Amino acid sequence: VQLQASGGGLVQAGESLRLSCVASGNSFSGYTMYWYRQAPGKQREFVASIITGGGIAYSNSAKGRFAISRDNDKKAGYLQMSNLKPEDTAVYYCRLGTFWGQETLVTVSS
Repeated sequence: VQLQASGGGLVQAGESLRLSCVASGNSFSGYTMYWYRQAPGKQREFVASIITGGGIAYSNSAKGRFAISRDNDKKAGYLQMSNLKPEDTAVYYCRLGTFWGQETLVTVSS
């Protein structure tokens, strides 16, 4: 399985971004999809996850502002980020099961 993440960019505080993660290969629906991020000088941290049945979990920092979703037919996962803050600045990664995707950079200016 290969994962391609996209959607990052430079935004101002309060704006929104939608990250996408598209998988290639035959397997998708049976795996949990995750989003992680790593800010400069910090360890990688969990952001959100969604299982194939729809169960969702968020980090405290993401709760109420971010929304994770998936489309099994398109083999894609999404992270809708709203009301972005400068502290959301990080490299974001998607993960499907044990497979990690490429990074996408999110920069939020104040």
